[in-house]
Amino acid sequence: MRVVLGFGARSTATAADVEALLPAFTGDVVLALSTVDTRAGLAEELASRHGWEVVTHPASALAAVEVPNPSPRVAAHTGTPSVAESAALLTARTAASKPLPGRSTAPPPAGSTAPPPAGSAAPPSAGSAAPPSAGSAAPPSAGSTASPPAGSTASPPAGSTAPPPAGSAASALAGSAATVPGRPDVPPPAQTLVTTTSLDGPAVLVVARRSSAVATLAVAAVAPEVTVVGIGADGLESVSPAGRAAIAEATVVFGSGRQLDLAAVTAKRVEWPSPLVPALPRLLAEHHADRVVVLASGDPTYYGIGSTLVRLLGAAHVHVVPHPSSVSLACARLGWAQDDVEVVSAVGRSVDALRRVLHNGRRVLVLSSGTATPPSVAAILAETGFGDSTVTVLESLGGPDERIHHDVTAAGPLNVVAVDCRGSGAALTPGLADDTYSSDGQLTKREIRAVTLAALGPRPGELLWDVGAGSGSIAIEWLRAHRSCRAVAVERDPVRAERVTANARTLGVPHLSTVVGAAPGALDGLAPSEAAPDAVFIGGGFTAAGVFERCWSALRPGGRLVVNAVTVASERLVAELHETHGGSLTRIAVQRAAPVGGFLAWRPMMPVTQWVVWK
Repeated sequence: MRVVLGFGARSTATAADVEALLPAFTGDVVLALSTVDTRAGLAEELASRHGWEVVTHPASALAAVEVPNPSPRVAAHTGTPSVAESAALLTARTAASKPLPGRSTAPPPAGSTAPPPAGSAAPPSAGSAAPPSAGSAAPPSAGSTASPPAGSTASPPAGSTAPPPAGSAASALAGSAATVPGRPDVPPPAQTLVTTTSLDGPAVLVVARRSSAVATLAVAAVAPEVTVVGIGADGLESVSPAGRAAIAEATVVFGSGRQLDLAAVTAKRVEWPSPLVPALPRLLAEHHADRVVVLASGDPTYYGIGSTLVRLLGAAHVHVVPHPSSVSLACARLGWAQDDVEVVSAVGRSVDALRRVLHNGRRVLVLSSGTATPPSVAAILAETGFGDSTVTVLESLGGPDERIHHDVTAAGPLNVVAVDCRGSGAALTPGLADDTYSSDGQLTKREIRAVTLAALGPRPGELLWDVGAGSGSIAIEWLRAHRSCRAVAVERDPVRAERVTANARTLGVPHLSTVVGAAPGALDGLAPSEAAPDAVFIGGGFTAAGVFERCWSALRPGGRLVVNAVTVASERLVAELHETHGGSLTRIAVQRAAPVGGFLAWRPMMPVTQWVVWK
């Protein structure tokens, strides 16, 4: 692989601190060490130990790079959500289009002489002096310093005085790099990339983050351009001419064993490992010099590998050759309008997500993960009161052994399950009946819950922290608002946390992330993708030291925080924080009619003081 090491470090970090995070290289070519320009000195010191080139970037350039693990804390201190990941990716992308010479980490064979870097002149034979080429200047005298190529402003690799090879990305990437005034013998500072306009090469993170208390390291690698070809159960027969041409011209083809056989691949075959997604960046990096084709079932961008590759490499580096999806084929066979069908994928996901979309008269297609999916669908329908629904299994659509039937116990491995719903599903609006949830009493009642969800205002794709989740009702109804919404429920009681997970599964949002532990400490262990919420609800533990401060600091700018205070202590704290942070205060009092003897009377619930504040 051709890799770039990116690092971020505190001002107190040393080269040894960063060195301790370096992975074990086995023959990889290190193109450069990269970081933010304010850490150029530290980068030079570390790079000089290995002979690596140094490329630094201003924080504004790094901030423009989308990374998988953004950190609000890093952004607050440096101006970019990530230094290590951004620097590694930015430099690797540029290197992919303007190759850096790099330095191999593989030792030369015993007794041999390591070859010169790519693009450099071969050394003369022992004892001889290589004559200059016609028209060139004579070599400098002994002890002198060679001048850089005309017009070049790049600094040399750390610790050396030789200029980078002409035409290398060292000169292409460099900003102004002057020598130290009065000290021509001192190498110039690390070169600086001051623009992001040349992000035209594919790269992937092969090591997302290695961290210590004072430093973080990431490793990016040059990746190939990829063509993704959709293929059906009939193999090459229905593949478009463009898809066939791509397969024929490929030097390596990725896919499942079945897909590779169907496509009659003669190039190098690489079968997908399991699990696939974590292994994908390294697989791509190892084939950076190949013409890569990826085979995908049906439409590659519809619940397919095509979308994953676009997220990794960027749309500019992924060419998709589509094919009719299994959803399109199933709707064609059933006579269903494709734009009026709910689709649930059970491939790598829980089939319990089906529960959220069950409503009378609706039509649902379940993308199956195998023979176990149709019976699981039937069991969910029976459990939720939809046992009278019509279930159709469609197997090997488009292939020679295509079969359509209604026996969920006799399904083949390649199937789609169609459900014509008959039953009564849960309402879509917030404020589900209290008895919808399993609870020990720690439950936000439906009237208060509806007002609270209105204050939180879920939007597609947004992340909620439900702190002190109780039975999980707030997080669950947040997730039910849109299938792309995300939520983390934090509950210190392990029994309640299990109940939260069970409630989420029952109500069709099994992707709820449940964290067992007390806030604020439990919030420190969240994955980076869950570390910056768009909204926070604090329902329990509000008065514990540091809870509000931790939630408020993590909340994204423009995010909203909602607190429901019931006790005198929590109301007092709400009043104090309202004085300093503003927001709105609302007193909510609910009374429900209940029998008293032979009559009905109003029974008041505990009043709630709701504080809503926007950051």
